[in-house]
Amino acid sequence: MPRGKALARARKDKHEGKAASTQAGEFVREEIEHMGEGEHGPRSIKQAIAIGLSEARRAGVDVPAKKAASNKKITRKKPVAKKAVAKKTATSTSATRSRASGNALKREGSAAASARKAAPAKGSAGRKVATKKTSHAKGAAGRSAGATRAARTRAMRARER
Repeated sequence: MPRGKALARARKDKHEGKAASTQAGEFVREEIEHMGEGEHGPRSIKQAIAIGLSEARRAGVDVPAKKAASNKKITRKKPVAKKAVAKKTATSTSATRSRASGNALKREGSAAASARKAAPAKGSAGRKVATKKTSHAKGAAGRSAGATRAARTRAMRARER
């Protein structure tokens, strides 16, 4: 469940008239923070984003519904926000299962949460390939905006010297 801080920040974003994706970003950010802290949950950034968006939908943020299938343009119906969350009973999970899942999570790595640590491990060639992939996905307008930002940054750094 999302913590109060994410809900408060999302409400503030809504009050300021920001886009639904910006409001939902607060939930995603919180989920990625949990990963970095080594808490249970997502195994990858992609999974963290999916969980964050799902939480945002449940909290009432107007995030578009998930696509029904990748090759179709049909969207599925939005899940209805939960009115009341059912409380778990004390006997919902056995001690054995709980211990086993805890031990399994301890064996998992935390590398998915740290892109900064992963980047040097790839090497310069790996980083170059990853950059090309992302810039290709941006489209012409995105690349143009990125180039403008990069030029501005270079100019700023030149002035600092």
